[in-house]
Amino acid sequence: MILFRTGTKVPARSQLYALGVCSDDNADWPKGLDWGVLEGRGFEAKVGQVEIVSGDECPIAVVGLGQQDKITLREVRHAGASLARAAKRMSRIAVSVTDKVPENLERTEALRALVEGIVLGAYSYGDCKSTHKPNELSSVCVVGPGGKAVTHALEQGRRVAEAVCFARNLVNEPGGSLTPTKFADIAKEVAAREGLEVTVLDLEAISEAKMGGLLGVNRGSEQPARFVELCYSPSSEYQCRGSVALVGKGLTFDAGGLSIKTSAGMMTMKCDMSGGAAVLGVMSAVAAVAPPVKVTGYIPMTDNMLGGDATRPGDVLTMASGKTVEVLNTDAEGRLVLADALERACLAQPDAIVDLATLTGACVVALGPKVAGLMGNNEAWLNQLVDAGDRAGERVWRLPLPKDYKSQLDSSVADIKNIGGPHGGALTAGLFLSHFVDERVPWAHLDIAGPAFVDSEEGEIAKGGTGFGVRMLLDALVNFEPPAVDSKAVCGVG
Repeated sequence: MILFRTGTKVPARSQLYALGVCSDDNADWPKGLDWGVLEGRGFEAKVGQVEIVSGDECPIAVVGLGQQDKITLREVRHAGASLARAAKRMSRIAVSVTDKVPENLERTEALRALVEGIVLGAYSYGDCKSTHKPNELSSVCVVGPGGKAVTHALEQGRRVAEAVCFARNLVNEPGGSLTPTKFADIAKEVAAREGLEVTVLDLEAISEAKMGGLLGVNRGSEQPARFVELCYSPSSEYQCRGSVALVGKGLTFDAGGLSIKTSAGMMTMKCDMSGGAAVLGVMSAVAAVAPPVKVTGYIPMTDNMLGGDATRPGDVLTMASGKTVEVLNTDAEGRLVLADALERACLAQPDAIVDLATLTGACVVALGPKVAGLMGNNEAWLNQLVDAGDRAGERVWRLPLPKDYKSQLDSSVADIKNIGGPHGGALTAGLFLSHFVDERVPWAHLDIAGPAFVDSEEGEIAKGGTGFGVRMLLDALVNFEPPAVDSKAVCGVG
């Protein structure tokens, strides 16, 4: 854990002092540094550029922020992450990186973003390595005015970023180790530590709840399924603005079932529980962030294997809602477990629901590896999530749910089938989920198949599991306003 504090000057024991500079303000660059050396190294103060030079008291890291009038919280996070990587063999540093941010950015928000960037940039996963050299950074002094607001911003940034790192660890753990049982046990540990209510349904309880989707996916596995519910309530009911349900896909490994994936397609399928990891990450920090809403997380947990009694293409499952689903592709399993979870979430009649899932390759084709697809049935709720994503630095893009595509899910033997046609797979997956959402409940679906797991680091994003969605959802919860139910704003669902 990295500790953050404030100070009026650089502590004597600091091993590095970091200064922020803007690319279009070189007349005001710090004096006393050998700028000839920096320019010789190609330093142009681009966002995330970091160069370390000698200083009077300790080495100085010059951190690029880009053009001053274009600095947003995204650039500050990026700079913080780059600094953390550059200082990975130093334990104590001091920073004045945010002194150059424009006046339209609140200093406390900039400091919070800087802290997030530093913690996220310092992240690495080494649990499976025989030798691992983690980032050694343990203490950061923010030089400048302090006070309660600044201290609060530093602490909030740290807790949010640590929640992202927690989610990353879950995603990066191999599927043979992070079984549904272990995943559920970790959820219980989080609940005990954070003072949350928790309910864990074992296989027998899942059967009693008639969750046919989760049971159907689990049939080919030797690992019993689990269904986890976690609940946070504000300390004062008077301050509570409403309730939000978070639903996360928890496929601890996805081999595709009998519709088996290719070897290449399976290589990263330990990440198929990224939605569940994000929900558990949010719940690990929700008490610290203390949003004015009741928050309930729902995580269906199983893997999708090829055991002797695995669900067969053509089988019909009866879901918790009572609707029947013809399974024509067992690799379209995420929507089956989410359907049962959405049904259960809707029974509580929350003011809004959002589900997260690494659901479709089609969404990656449409939006690439850095942007999540966002769909749903309520404009106001979708707009809140878009705004939260902008503030948190997690990009989403609105996709439609066309009414006329719904017929692609028609089945001749069941109420619906679990796949549509050959095109628009992200949209038909969203339309499938809409069958299990009460139209009176504002609902959003996030397809995070692209940004949940990446093959290279960039800014505050680490290679492997990214923890995508944790920052955005925590922001959305803090700023939540109950959306009005408007049947005319159903975004194509009908």
